[in-house]
Amino acid sequence: MYLQNLHARLLQRSCMVLLFMTLGQSLVFGQSGPIGQFEDHQDVGGPALSGSAVYNAADQTYLLSGAGKNIWTNVDQFQFVWKKIKGDFIIKATVRFIGAGVAGHRKIGIMARDKLTTDSRYADGSVHGGLPLLTALQYRAADGDTTGQVIMSSYHPTEIEFARSGNTFSFSAATFGENYKTVTKEMPLNEEAYVGLYICSHVENVIEQAVFSNVRIIIPADRNFKPYTDYIGSHLEIMDVATGRRKILYSAPNSLQAPTWTPDNKYLIYISDGLMYRYELTGGNISKINTGDVRDLNNDHVLSFNGKMIGISNHLGDRSVIYIMPVSGSDKPIQVTSDSLAPSYLHSWTLDGKNLIFTGKRNGSFNIWSINIDSRKETALTSTTTLNDGPELTPDGKFIYFNSVRTGTMKIWRMKADGSAQEQVTFDEYNDWFPHISPDGKWIVYESFPKDIDPTSHPFYKQIYLRLMPVSGGVPRTIAYIYGGQGTINVPSWSPDSKSIAFISNSKL
Repeated sequence: MYLQNLHARLLQRSCMVLLFMTLGQSLVFGQSGPIGQFEDHQDVGGPALSGSAVYNAADQTYLLSGAGKNIWTNVDQFQFVWKKIKGDFIIKATVRFIGAGVAGHRKIGIMARDKLTTDSRYADGSVHGGLPLLTALQYRAADGDTTGQVIMSSYHPTEIEFARSGNTFSFSAATFGENYKTVTKEMPLNEEAYVGLYICSHVENVIEQAVFSNVRIIIPADRNFKPYTDYIGSHLEIMDVATGRRKILYSAPNSLQAPTWTPDNKYLIYISDGLMYRYELTGGNISKINTGDVRDLNNDHVLSFNGKMIGISNHLGDRSVIYIMPVSGSDKPIQVTSDSLAPSYLHSWTLDGKNLIFTGKRNGSFNIWSINIDSRKETALTSTTTLNDGPELTPDGKFIYFNSVRTGTMKIWRMKADGSAQEQVTFDEYNDWFPHISPDGKWIVYESFPKDIDPTSHPFYKQIYLRLMPVSGGVPRTIAYIYGGQGTINVPSWSPDSKSIAFISNSKL
């Protein structure tokens, strides 16, 4: 029922988008030239009816209209919104046809092709409008050849991803709330290809339409990049949790990490290059927060529950030490944890603001600790020899959620605020990190890494999911499909009304 409600809200919101388009609100219309993130758009193959593309800058959606008898055999006709991309790429989108359509074979998707000629070599990820199980990676191995396909068992997916790694093309698809299914095909294309979104009606005298939202063009990190040395660009994003609709607020060519939402709903606070910044939600202005001589911050910063104070973790050489200061900044932040007991990584406050809850390496193991700010007395809340991390106190002060690798895979756990009654709450094959509890106390959002990583690692630049689960327990649902990882959602990131979250995604920019 919850997933059905999500779909209903997504449909309702999409219909509102189309209404605003009709009224001409904040639109860039379908003339040739740059459109959104793409260089151009055009009809390929000379369809009998001309297509078009419209970009809505307000909510970052693309409305594609197109005819064309097919993308198949050795002749393609379709509307194409494209960008030239050299080398590897990942493109993600949420997709939806408008209306019931005429032909079951009408199709939309993401494509890469050598040329803009009708019989060019290409590969694509294709979603058909009226054929429930015909979701496929399609390809033409040489100019003029007949098209082939690798069919995927995915019923009317809404979330798609098409990626290139060398000569390997992969197509992933899911219905919102589910995890991807993926198929692949080895096939050479030119190093620089035309890559983008497309629509084909499958009927020469019919125009079909579709909306593409959450479109992300991702140029991934080099395969041999050095973590914590080689960084790529970042998008600061917010997302409506119920619908999955995302919006990029700010992009930068360097590393942005760990946005947290202030309780007054005015700012997002994040870290970049060891310094702390404030993004104004209403005007988009960015300002630096004074941290005095504490200027090598990592991404573990947390606001007190009343929003007046902020705790920060700062590197001292290869160690991390915790400080606190007013949220407005300070020339002299107050050091709380000891140099000699480092490293310490902050993750939560207690409700009264008198104690901090953190991950600390003590006696050779990382465990969850609390520390009294006045007395500096530390109290162990977990005591295993395996990694425990990411502790966060619930808004009612009763429980601490955290992630632990004690069962061999990194999973979400919880315990009472005093450290007792520790129990596991996620159970699948993924590696789960950083549980964050909504301010209304009803939901947990966390990030999931693939099962093939080291479970003790929290790496940069991976394909990850953001997942949502009721605090009362149940089956988690995937609400975002992201290229990110370390720095994406390390700290509490819910909006005050519990409807949205903030996070970081990555791409070379």
